[in-house]
Amino acid sequence: MSQRNTGVTPQVVNAHACPVREVLDRVSGKWSVQILVAAAHGPIRFTELERGIEGISRRMLTLTLRNLERDGLVTRTVHPTVPPKVEYELTPVALELHETLLRLTGWAERNRVFIAESRAAYDSEHDRELTDA
Repeated sequence: MSQRNTGVTPQVVNAHACPVREVLDRVSGKWSVQILVAAAHGPIRFTELERGIEGISRRMLTLTLRNLERDGLVTRTVHPTVPPKVEYELTPVALELHETLLRLTGWAERNRVFIAESRAAYDSEHDRELTDA
């Protein structure tokens, strides 16, 4: 008989995981990752982001940039020109995150074949279990 870990309650898990989950949800979002990658090489204008990120609407780009700015990951600079020139740039914290994203994508690239093979083996084994039942 196994002993139960009575110290793990939903309250304990949520108290520790909630703040981290909130940050990870923000920075791992589909649009956030693409914006962070696009802006990693220096200041970039709104229209450049809009053209460079396939499928993003103007509204979603605006909302995502605003959230990234709120989180301290992007700075927004408005240049006093007519029309106004607005540029976005990654903060040092976001540049650190970009390095982490590069390591993660490198890991995914190195292991994608292994994962695909593992999925196929798992699916094959479990399909047999379903047909044998």
